[in-house]
Amino acid sequence: MQKQWTAVIRPKNSLLDLKLKEVWKYRDLIRLFVARDFKTKYKQTVLGPLWFIIQPLFTTVIYNFVFGNIAGLSTDGMPGFLFYMAGNVPWLYFSTCITNTSNTFVSNAGVFGKVYFPRLTTPISTVITAIINFLIQFAMFLIFWVYFLFKGAPIHINWIAALTPVFVIQMAILGMGFGIIISSLTTKYRDLQVLVSFGVSLWMYATPVIYASSSLSPKMYNLLMLNPMSPIIEMMRYGWLGSGKISFLFWGISWITTLIVLFLGIIIFNRVEKTFMDTV
Repeated sequence: MQKQWTAVIRPKNSLLDLKLKEVWKYRDLIRLFVARDFKTKYKQTVLGPLWFIIQPLFTTVIYNFVFGNIAGLSTDGMPGFLFYMAGNVPWLYFSTCITNTSNTFVSNAGVFGKVYFPRLTTPISTVITAIINFLIQFAMFLIFWVYFLFKGAPIHINWIAALTPVFVIQMAILGMGFGIIISSLTTKYRDLQVLVSFGVSLWMYATPVIYASSSLSPKMYNLLMLNPMSPIIEMMRYGWLGSGKISFLFWGISWITTLIVLFLGIIIFNRVEKTFMDTV
C-alpha cells in the first residue's frame, strides 16, 4: 500500500518561486513567531510593553528641545511636539522593520538548521510584530493630536489621512525588502550587522523627520523626495496636520523603488536560503 504524504518538500524551481500558498499554510507558525518576538523582547524588563510608548515619547521630547528650541528649525507653524511625533512614529516603525528583519538568518540559524518551514515566515512575522508596536505608538500620537486640536492648534486633517493603512503597508514592504537583502548578505559579511543601525540613523537625516521639507530649496527638495521614505513621511504629516506639501509623482517613484527593493530582496533571499547553513 502506497503511503500518502501530508506534505512534500521540494527544492524551489526558480529564484522567484515564493510558495505563497505554503506560507499561508504556516500562518499559525507566523502567529507563534509574532508572540515569541513580542514576549521575549520585553520578558525581563521592568516596564515591559510601556517601552513602546516611552521610546517615541522621549525621542520626540528631545527632538523638540534640540531641533525646535535650540536649532530653531521650521515646523510649518505646527506645534513642535506634534510635528516631530508625526514624523518620528512612522520612522520608528520603518527602522524597526529594517533592523529586525536584517537579522533573520543569523538570529534564527538554530531553528533553520533543525526543522523545515518556509523561511519567509520569519521576516513576515517580524514585520507584523512591528505593526503591533506602531499601532500602540500611533494611538499615542492620536491622543496628542486631539489634545492640540482642542487647544486651538492650526491642525487641518484631510483625506490623505485615510491613506495611512497604505503608507503602513508600503513601509512594511520597503523595510522587509531592505531587511532581507541585508540579512542575506550578513550570512557571509557579518560587518553589515554593525553598519545597519548606523546606516539607518544616517538615513533618518535624509528624511524629513526632524525638519520641514518646505524649508529646503527646490533642488534640495527634489533630491530629498527621491528617498523612498520621504514622500511617505510627508504625506502622513500632511494628511493629519495639513502642513508641508505633497507630490503624487514622488510617491509613485517611491512605490516603484519599494517594489524593486522587494523584488531584489526576494531573489537574493531565495538564493541564499539554499546554502546559508554552510556560511552562517
